[in-house]
Amino acid sequence: MHYGRPPAHILERRPREREVWVSLSYHQFGISPQLVERIKLKMKNPTTKERVKQMVEGLTKSDLQDRMKVRRLVKSAALMMNERLTGMQVDQIVQFVIAQKIDPKSKLHLIKLWGMFR
Repeated sequence: MHYGRPPAHILERRPREREVWVSLSYHQFGISPQLVERIKLKMKNPTTKERVKQMVEGLTKSDLQDRMKVRRLVKSAALMMNERLTGMQVDQIVQFVIAQKIDPKSKLHLIKLWGMFR
């Protein structure tokens, strides 16, 4: 048994995309915990929850990397929930969503997001 340096093919292995997932907290983007709590409370309303589900149904990973699409989604969701967001708050949320590199078809990504906002 050899305990020296690992073979070169092991050292050169690049991490897979899912291994690079970094859970960035919404705090790091300047999103206020009070805003998050208000949204969480409003999302407990079954009607609101259903409307948001319909809004995001069919989104792809590339949609969630498109700054303009994400901005429209954020503004639409805020309007639906009667949340008045400043331009800075919208920008912070858009930056947060894009930084997460969310793949809506990946259960791992969705579970990690769920864990951030429990």
